[in-house]
Amino acid sequence: MTNSKIILGLIGEIAAGKTLVTAYLKERYGAESARFSDSLRDILKRMYLDETRHNLQILSLALRDTFGQDIISKIIYNDVKDKKNDIIIVEGMRRFGDMACFLEDKTFKVVYIKADEKIRYQRLTQRSENKDDQNKTWENFQKESNSESELEIKEIAKRADFIIDNSGTIQNLQSQIDKMLKEINES
Repeated sequence: MTNSKIILGLIGEIAAGKTLVTAYLKERYGAESARFSDSLRDILKRMYLDETRHNLQILSLALRDTFGQDIISKIIYNDVKDKKNDIIIVEGMRRFGDMACFLEDKTFKVVYIKADEKIRYQRLTQRSENKDDQNKTWENFQKESNSESELEIKEIAKRADFIIDNSGTIQNLQSQIDKMLKEINES
């Protein structure tokens, strides 16, 4: 448990391990989470469109272009601001606009999850988060890794409060998460 409420904004490239970190925080620390893609998936479902990475990216871009770069940040912030758990995870921030509503919140910490590109590709093709993940070629993966939704991640990472390397074992990953939470509690 933490001494007070904290909001962890998880950023990272495709298949870096954001969902794995979220699952561990939920299981071990009773965290609650919200994902940036959840609101987009809700809209795609209502439109009876496939939940592919391509459709998520197009919808995200259209919403941001129409309603402002911080529109999804506003949705997520309103979803999480009144949650009572000690640890709230906001998974999948990809742009500076995604953090807009959170930056004034003193409980907010940016956590960059990184992993080797080849490892991320293997993970992506072994999971089924999006309808088109399992059949992804290396070339398609690299193209998506350079898409609009991924461009700001490295810049945001430079400003992260914590960096977690998920290129190793699960035990190593969990150890880094535990260390991060200990450091937050001691500050």
